[in-house]
Formats: sequence, C-alpha cells, structure tokens
Amino acid sequence: PLSAAANLRPGAEQKVVFITARVHPGETPSSFVCQGIIDFLVSHHPIAKVLRDHLVFKIAPMLNPDGVYLGNYRCSLMGFDLNRHWANPSPWAHPTLHGVKELIIDMYNNPKINLEFYIDIHAHSTMMNGFMYGNIFEDEERFQRQAVFPKLLCQNAEDFSYSSTSFNRDAVKAGTGRRFLGGLLNDTSYCYTLEVSFYSYMLGGTASAVPYTEEAYMKLGRNVARTFLDYYRLNSLVEGPLAPTPKTR
Repeated sequence: PLSAAANLRPGAEQKVVFITARVHPGETPSSFVCQGIIDFLVSHHPIAKVLRDHLVFKIAPMLNPDGVYLGNYRCSLMGFDLNRHWANPSPWAHPTLHGVKELIIDMYNNPKINLEFYIDIHAHSTMMNGFMYGNIFEDEERFQRQAVFPKLLCQNAEDFSYSSTSFNRDAVKAGTGRRFLGGLLNDTSYCYTLEVSFYSYMLGGTASAVPYTEEAYMKLGRNVARTFLDYYRLNSLVEGPLAPTPKTR
C-alpha cells in the first residue's frame, strides 16, 4: 500500500494551492489549461510526485456548469456573470461560487492549513499569449513577492508573457475571485487570474504568431504545475534526471 504523503498525515500542516476554471462558460481554453494541470499532477512524472508530497492541490475545474451546458458565453443559467459576485454569493443564485467560497474561508480559518495560492483560469479574446493579473498592495515587499510566480512561469513556458502580466485594482473587477480573495486572505497568500489567448501566442524574438491548439493549452497547464517546484525550491528532491513533461493525448 502507498504511504500517505507527508503533507496529508494527521496533524501535518498543509500548504494549499486552490485552482478554479471556467467561471465564464465560453472561455473553453481555460478547461484545457486546467486539464493539463490535473493530468500532470496525477501522473507518474517525478516532479508531480514531489509536488503531491509537499503541496495540497484543490481544483474546481468548472465553476459555471449550467452556463457551459447551455452554451452561454459569459453568464450562468440565472443570467449572472459569476465572476462579479464573489463578495456575497447567494446559495440559490450562485451555488458553485457560494460553495467554493465557503470551502476557501474554512481552509483560511483552519490553523493547520496555509492557503498559499489561488489561481482562476480564464481565456482572453483580444490579447495573445498566456499572462496573469495580480493585485496591488500598499506593502511594497508583498507586491514584489507577488511578482515571483509569474516571473518563474515565464521562464518555464515559452507562450507565457510577463510583459503582458499586470497588477491592478480596477473597480470593475472588484467582484472577481482574484480581487475579492486578494483582499480577504493574508499577506502569505497570492491570488491571480491566469489568462490565455483564444487564438495564438508570440514566441520571444519573433514576429510570427503561433496558433494555439488543445495540446498547447494543456502544455501551459503542465508548465503552471511545474512552476510550483521552482517556487518552493523543491528541485533537489526530484529523483532521476528531469525529463520533459509528458505529452497528453
């Protein structure tokens, strides 16, 4: 029988990475990115094993299932843009948001759990590449620490653009998961929106656009997962040579 990972043993402190996707049902690339993350984390890859031993990943791959089922572009069955209702979600009108928010708050209030990352995956209709949105903080040191993960991801993923990554407190985005949870959680938690283009990415140093494919979206997801190895400096724990991330068919 497999022994429990150190981070899952009774009484162990858990570092949690919480990932959500598809709050906007028309943004189908977000599902492929999320699938890439999931497939990698449950694989036999030596990096995945180290990540499972040291981190707890909570993933809600589809926050708007009724909108997806109906073929809506942005709204739920009730006609709500769910990513504007994080501040006070209704269990009746926004049930998925209400459930996920309660789970996040329960983890935040649990002294044995450190909720260290929240990443909400979206797709962007006008910009190219993958990039992130983060929050603005008065604390300069916290602001600088928030930039570390996207910088590391930029080194791992050729289609991720740090120059397109931005940090804002736009009032229109106040009800988003990234903005609301960024204000709720403490200064050891980092909240991001991960955006990926609907259509293509530019490779560094070239002027040619490369069309995205399902595989390329999933590769970005795998690279997001790998970046946690760099962020937590766990590279020395990986057994054997670092093989490329496995292809997902």
